[in-house]
Amino acid sequence: MEIVLSPEDEAFRQEVRGFLAEKLPPDIAKKTANGFRLAKDDHVRWQKILHARGWMAPNWPAEHGGTGWTPMRKHIFDEECALAGAPMVIPFGVTMVAPVIMKFGNDEQKARFLPRILSSEDWWCQGYSEPGSGSDLASLRTKAVLDGDHYVVNGQKTWTTLAQHADWMFTLVRTADTGKRQEGITFLLIDMKTPGVSVTPITTIDGGVEINSVFLDDVRVPVANRIGDEDQGWTYAKYLLGHERTSIAAVGRSKAQLRKLKAIARAEMSDGRPLIEDGDFARRLAQIEIDLLALESLVLRTLYAESAGKDPGPEASFLKIKGTEVQQGLTELLMEAIGPYAAPFQPEAFREDGWNEEPVGPDYGPALAPLYFNWRKASIYGGSNEIQKNIIAKMVLGL
Repeated sequence: MEIVLSPEDEAFRQEVRGFLAEKLPPDIAKKTANGFRLAKDDHVRWQKILHARGWMAPNWPAEHGGTGWTPMRKHIFDEECALAGAPMVIPFGVTMVAPVIMKFGNDEQKARFLPRILSSEDWWCQGYSEPGSGSDLASLRTKAVLDGDHYVVNGQKTWTTLAQHADWMFTLVRTADTGKRQEGITFLLIDMKTPGVSVTPITTIDGGVEINSVFLDDVRVPVANRIGDEDQGWTYAKYLLGHERTSIAAVGRSKAQLRKLKAIARAEMSDGRPLIEDGDFARRLAQIEIDLLALESLVLRTLYAESAGKDPGPEASFLKIKGTEVQQGLTELLMEAIGPYAAPFQPEAFREDGWNEEPVGPDYGPALAPLYFNWRKASIYGGSNEIQKNIIAKMVLGL
């Protein structure tokens, strides 16, 4: 499959390339291209550049500060950003909670939160998973008890990505224990500076601290920070997860990884023969590329449906499954392609204040093993792939 662009869309692609060449800070691009960790300031600096151009929120309606782009232009923008080494926009505010606020929030909440998300003044995190409540999210136990014009919240959230930087957390809490589990869940917005909120880092296998546990001890949350009606949070959570699963497909990022993989595979090996000439490796590389092209087609169909007013449905589960399978497959082939240079662990390569050491092997080598391990979680977050298959079986196949 080949996507043929109209002259107008091709001109837009060139506009995006010119913008990235001029405005993307070289230090951020180098970190991103080589897989090194970015500091919060790196993300905010880039997001403010996008905001100044009016390109921070391609998926938002123009009335709230979005671009008004067609689905194809959104797709072109994502692809060009990934290929140029631009970091992805942190999704928790702009991609995840903002659509919920737009659809289910009141006018005061929209006016209060959306502009600060757009300008990156507020950094958000997601408070969904708990110890013992991951993909089975309806089993959550964090409790909120109404006390006048506040909820008093007690419980623990975990695997909370970048909570150490967050100003706000959108979270699901239990407000009723009767009836179906899904019927007693409420959607709250919690100021992370509220007394009783504490964050404990969880160190991952690569030494990173991007995930955390968040403890909530008698945290008082104004009723004004509740989205929609009490006990109806499950409806809002499903809407949010549809947007999350669509974004998890990350076609642009995978295409950038594919380009890197091909470049490595075309380089001469120690025996003077490029790896891409190995029949088995070439076959697996071709299969990944075919899967990625098919995924790209489905993403575009989904985006066009959303632009026509259709909310993400079970097709988001297809995108989540195949998108994460492609991502994991790419990291497996990258590890094989770089061979022994993927083995040394060089933690000094991942300091947020930069890296001035000479790597063992090529510049991109130190990040490949951590990338491989980090993307193992992709088939779990956003609802595990096994859960997505159950959704497809029920919603599409009627089983």
